[in-house]
Amino acid sequence: MNTPFPLKGIAAKIGIFLLIALLSSCNALKRVGEDELLLTKNTIFVDGEKVLDEDIKSLIVQEPNTRVLGYPLRLNLYNLAKKDPDSTFQAWLGKKPGREEKLANFLSQKQVDALGESFLVKGYSEWLKKIGEAPVVIDTSRARKTLQRLNSYYGSKGYFNNSTTFEIVEEKRKQRAALDFLVTLGKPYFIDSLSQNIASPAIDSLYLLNRENSFIQEKKQFDLSDFNQERQRLTELFRNSGVYNFQESSITYDILRDTTETRDDQQMNVELKIENLRKRSDTAITTSEYRVFSFDKINIYADYEFGDESDSMQSTEFENYTIYYKDKLRYKPKALTDAIFFEKDSLYRDIDRLRTYRQITNLNTFKYPNIQILEDSTQSKLISNIYLTARKKYSLGLNLDITHSNIQRLGIGFSSSLITRNIFGGAETLSLSARGTFGLLSDTNLPEDFFSEVGADINLSFPRIWFPLLNTKRIIPTFMLPKTSISAGTSFQKNIGLDKQTLNTILSYGWVPNNFQRNTLELLNILYVRNVNSDRFFNVYTSTYRTLDNIADNYEDEPALAGAFDFSNDPEDPNLIIPGGTSDFIDAVLNGTIATATDDFIDVSRIEERRDRLTENNLIFSSNYTFTKNNKVGINDNSFYQFRVNLESAGNLLSGLSYIFPFNQNENGNLQVFGVSYSQYVKTEFDFIKHWDLNRSNVLAFRSFFGVAVPYGNSESVPFVRSYFAGGSNDNRAWFPYSLGPGSSSDINDFNEANLKLAFNLEYRFPIVGNIKGALFADAGNIWNVWDNVDDPAKTFSGFDSLADIALGTGFGLRYDFTYFVFRVDTGFKTYNPAEVQSKRWFRDYNFSNAVIQIGINYPF
Repeated sequence: MNTPFPLKGIAAKIGIFLLIALLSSCNALKRVGEDELLLTKNTIFVDGEKVLDEDIKSLIVQEPNTRVLGYPLRLNLYNLAKKDPDSTFQAWLGKKPGREEKLANFLSQKQVDALGESFLVKGYSEWLKKIGEAPVVIDTSRARKTLQRLNSYYGSKGYFNNSTTFEIVEEKRKQRAALDFLVTLGKPYFIDSLSQNIASPAIDSLYLLNRENSFIQEKKQFDLSDFNQERQRLTELFRNSGVYNFQESSITYDILRDTTETRDDQQMNVELKIENLRKRSDTAITTSEYRVFSFDKINIYADYEFGDESDSMQSTEFENYTIYYKDKLRYKPKALTDAIFFEKDSLYRDIDRLRTYRQITNLNTFKYPNIQILEDSTQSKLISNIYLTARKKYSLGLNLDITHSNIQRLGIGFSSSLITRNIFGGAETLSLSARGTFGLLSDTNLPEDFFSEVGADINLSFPRIWFPLLNTKRIIPTFMLPKTSISAGTSFQKNIGLDKQTLNTILSYGWVPNNFQRNTLELLNILYVRNVNSDRFFNVYTSTYRTLDNIADNYEDEPALAGAFDFSNDPEDPNLIIPGGTSDFIDAVLNGTIATATDDFIDVSRIEERRDRLTENNLIFSSNYTFTKNNKVGINDNSFYQFRVNLESAGNLLSGLSYIFPFNQNENGNLQVFGVSYSQYVKTEFDFIKHWDLNRSNVLAFRSFFGVAVPYGNSESVPFVRSYFAGGSNDNRAWFPYSLGPGSSSDINDFNEANLKLAFNLEYRFPIVGNIKGALFADAGNIWNVWDNVDDPAKTFSGFDSLADIALGTGFGLRYDFTYFVFRVDTGFKTYNPAEVQSKRWFRDYNFSNAVIQIGINYPF
């Protein structure tokens, strides 16, 4: 969603000024007692060095009041609340004589008291307290708790003899002070020797085979986190080596050390102890040796419902699996067994259990499965029962949207989808969807202001890589969640632009090696775009028309242009008639029928070049591959990176076929398929995102993007649908979408696009009040033409000198977090505008009257 519009007037300036004045007048000490000190800052010093590590700083129990850009907003909001709201109500009663008596005429005293309880001021005060923050005054007991945490933390790093204290550092300002926490480490302890005492022979053998990977090493400084990681490593090792019932609590360590200050021996002996399996019964706790288990039997219960018994179900054997079903097996056995990673006579592995859960869920045919493991202790064998409960075969979805934007005065959209699961018995999913949007345009030069867009799609997905004559399981194993999708879709527009009709067909593959990587390969992506009303180009691209009309004003008296102008509105300043007059004028200029200035000839040539490209029909046969990698752990991880690379190639398949089959050619020598010149280009994109969690929900986010599409062979330019644009709510927010660039060009078209793009974004995000967040941002970037048929130097990337055309937009934003999505409003200011002359590029339009508001959903990156 993107709805930009400029701020005008000085009302916003006055409002912000009054808000700042109001908040500045608040007294931060209003709720601080005379014998109390307002906490302003915490600092940790270790052996005299200031600690910057956020993990260590998080150990501090008492934090100062939160600040928004250095200002204690929540504290002052809290201080604005009335300390005694009931007294405010009494003051209101006594402010005007007879007010209390009038209330008493129709209210009882009890009702009057109740009115005071619910009085607006009281409710307002409670709301201020709720969104505000009480003053944080120094509490020495909480400071001592911080010392205990610091002592324990550095003790866990081997500094067992560390000492801690704190100091209260009063500031020059009244009743304000900072806390300094001072830590003296002392000498660290090291692991001198490492031994083991393992009760179960099977566990002992597994440990000895994998001991070299231990996190605990001799001569290494003691670190408690190493012991925790080693305990986790051993648990995973044993559970993935057949010991399905291994308990992490069986692992303990005996550590012998001398922490007396009189001895200068910082060595310690560590003994790893792994006890036997402990089992609790109703009467006693028994122990037994751990053993390695393998699978004896694997049962799959298809279409299982709670309470079903295997005796009442039919069964069939398939590749050492037993499949139970009712009446008729609705699934191909291989589709079920491919999702199971347990195999007969194989060792139990926890990772196989996890992969089974993931793959069954990925089928989108069953609900979350139930996997039961039964033990035959006499033979060290396991029986696995896998219960699969089917989802509904059919799902129907309906959506209705009402939209409004700078293009649509009013739009009503609907979409519906029908999902059919297990359509061929192999857990395939067929999806049929239809969509439509109807409404009124905000501003148009077209005869009608009614628009419509309808479309339909069909998608068939398989839970495997489908490729004839190739065993893809060896290349992409099932645990990578392989998926094949075959889709086709079409759409029809009326009174939107040039009224495009599109047809799209895609054969794609996807696989996920792990939680942090994703691969998508579109082996074939066919897109056909037909412009139904190409004659409406100058009705739609009004900026281009005005440029052409201004040039034509110099030649309105030419005899060759008789009939090209409309004199009815203004005989002194006639306009070119669309489309006949515009075509006649362009032809007359380019054919030399009329003599024109050189600059006018160049400008008209460029306009015609742009018109040809934007009105031509497109046929794109492409293949592309996308690789995405990130290290984000959970939705609350605010320190992560994400990298995405995309490679695309178009036209090579058709170019190869042209050597076998004769293709028609147009007047320019371009090869055509079904009467349309096919596009040929290569395209690559690199996108990198990095987030830093600063502290207390303050996040610094950075994004960089580079993309280039190079036409060659059968094309001199990249199709409009594959080109780049700049500006908008997710790009450079100081410019409208499509309004920035290319390069330093100042003749702004309606939709500016090019085939090279650079973008850099930096955003500082911080909490304000409750679910309201704030942001400061800087967006830099631009688009250029390169290696195509555009010859305008202002729009072309010619080397490092063109980097001076990178635009800079800065601004601020507000967000409201609805948990499931974030509503975002950003205000951008043109800080450096390359479209201006050199001397006026910086801060030329840096004011609220020229600011741009961008509205979006979720964070831009």
